[in-house]
Amino acid sequence: VQLQASGGGLVQAGDSLRLSCAASIGAFSALSTYAMGWFRQAPGKEREFVAGISRSGSNTVYEDSVKGRFTISRDNAEKTSYLKMNSLKPEDSAVYYCAADRTFSSVGVQRRIGEYDYWGQGTQVTVSS
Repeated sequence: VQLQASGGGLVQAGDSLRLSCAASIGAFSALSTYAMGWFRQAPGKEREFVAGISRSGSNTVYEDSVKGRFTISRDNAEKTSYLKMNSLKPEDSAVYYCAADRTFSSVGVQRRIGEYDYWGQGTQVTVSS
């Protein structure tokens, strides 16, 4: 599985961005076998969980600071996960990574980095004040 994150950029506080994570997987595999997550890492800080979505899309989990502002979604047919970010703040500035967790659970969402099997290369989000 290869993940390609895109959609980052330089924006002003209060603006919106939508990140995309396109998955390249085998012809006999489906994105629906993976829960998807978004993480971020700011300079000098550890990578942290931002949002996750279950295989079916029925369950979503958010880090407290982004609740109500960020929305994670997925399109299994397009093999893509999205992170819509509204009301961006300077403290949201970071490199954002998408990740895939191969899981048997259709509703489970993991917050821990070690639970994810595949990672994208990251996309930079910079929010100016």
